[in-house]
Amino acid sequence: MSSPTSTPSAPDHPDPDTRSLSPADRVVPTWTEPLARTASHPVGGPLGRHAVIGRHWFWTPLRVVLLLATITLALGWFGKAACIQQYRTDSGQLELDWRGSRQYVAMCYSDTVPLYTAERLDKGLFPYQTSWTEKQGDHEQVRYMEYPVLTGLFQWVNAKLAHGWLAIAQTGWLPAALPVVVYFDISALWLALAWLVTVWGVARLARRRAWDAAIVAISPLVIVHAFTNFDTLATACATAGLLAWARRRPVLAGVLLGIGGAAKLYPLFLLGPLLVLCVRSARLREGLRTATSAVLTWAAVNAPIALLFPDGWREFFRLNSERGADPDSLYNVVSYFTGWPGFDGPLAAGQTPTVLNTVTAVLFAVGCVGIAWVGLSAPRRPRLAQLGFLVVAVFLLTNKVWSPQYSLWLVPLAVLALPRWRLLLAWMTVDALVWAPRMFFYLGPDNKGLPADWFLGAVVLRDAFVVLLCVLVLRDIYRPEGDPVRRIGDDDPTGGMLENTEDRLVLGRRRAVPAAAASGAPAPPS
Repeated sequence: MSSPTSTPSAPDHPDPDTRSLSPADRVVPTWTEPLARTASHPVGGPLGRHAVIGRHWFWTPLRVVLLLATITLALGWFGKAACIQQYRTDSGQLELDWRGSRQYVAMCYSDTVPLYTAERLDKGLFPYQTSWTEKQGDHEQVRYMEYPVLTGLFQWVNAKLAHGWLAIAQTGWLPAALPVVVYFDISALWLALAWLVTVWGVARLARRRAWDAAIVAISPLVIVHAFTNFDTLATACATAGLLAWARRRPVLAGVLLGIGGAAKLYPLFLLGPLLVLCVRSARLREGLRTATSAVLTWAAVNAPIALLFPDGWREFFRLNSERGADPDSLYNVVSYFTGWPGFDGPLAAGQTPTVLNTVTAVLFAVGCVGIAWVGLSAPRRPRLAQLGFLVVAVFLLTNKVWSPQYSLWLVPLAVLALPRWRLLLAWMTVDALVWAPRMFFYLGPDNKGLPADWFLGAVVLRDAFVVLLCVLVLRDIYRPEGDPVRRIGDDDPTGGMLENTEDRLVLGRRRAVPAAAASGAPAPPS
């Protein structure tokens, strides 16, 4: 019988399917995590030495964390509910109640609400084909749907569903509301399901540490940002793609990552770490199958829109090229506090910040090269989630845009890469709290808001926390004996065909390190 201060021993050959694990193989959080141990006191304290594990007919760890995620998502919806309140004008017309800058004062702002009309979804027209003109400075700009293909189609389908709902509501069979309210609620339903898929994927990927998925489920970032934009679609695809790779299905992994890349580009960033680790393990063929599948899937999704409506398809890339440094970026932080005019100086409306674009691309490329060096030079092959987290973090830190909901990209990767509960919840809380000074910054000092100093100070604190997480991930990579995942005997639960393979290429070393020797696990029999 295991004692409360130890963890169950690992089998020599971990099965990639979590469902095959016995309860004794699970890591017990109240034995290993001080936060879980403290939180358990109101319900009886840590799991006892002689407790029977895994006998309940219904409440498995996966179902518990999915319930926690559902509760958290419900809190997230209630957090946005203030922005979908309605009122009647003096003339009796029903309007959305954003009076007195409610979206900022109540901190309930969601892009979903204004985009319903801004992207002409209320008119039921097909995105990427529909255009309109906007005044920018002294000239007019032709505009189209500004999101990647799958995200744009997701918005269009939800608008169609909202219109269908309201058509039925007119017959009295369904409750009625403003079209934008129905559209928001339908979108929120699919976004919530996408986050549940993310939680499910992390629980399966974590394997013996399935309870780590609870941190994904209860993350404060989910409460604030699950319904701020449409990013849970991408996190679901990215996590499902990693799970497919972990279950040794490289083509399916590529398809899922390609679909995710058609919603938001970041899932495609995971291909770089995967290929680096495949090179190190001399399994490049499998990595190329995944990368090829991802690229072909992304192309197949984009091709019809690119061919039929090329101007509409290019809008996403045009806008990202022409936009300057967002308030969230470190470039804007430096510019504000130092008076620096930026790399390109003052720009006219619609003028492309060429130097800034070049600098961000070069910095990200340099960061990726550095991460590749880490992947090929560390004493033991890093875990895929570790390198994946580093790549996405470097992208966010060096990019000229860090929209607040982008932090959701890091949540599943951070939990898989660095499963230390108190540290992760501290970062997520700080990141989520950036939302408050952001909203009151947009409100403006003249309207009882906050000056930019408060918001930008919070941005710096968030970025510093992410840098700290990167440093700790690097420490675990170069000292794998301190890695919580490898300390219990696992090599890489996300590794798939790479798990427990020997290093074939290690920069700066002549002799490969056996998988078990560096992870602390017993060596598999030959």
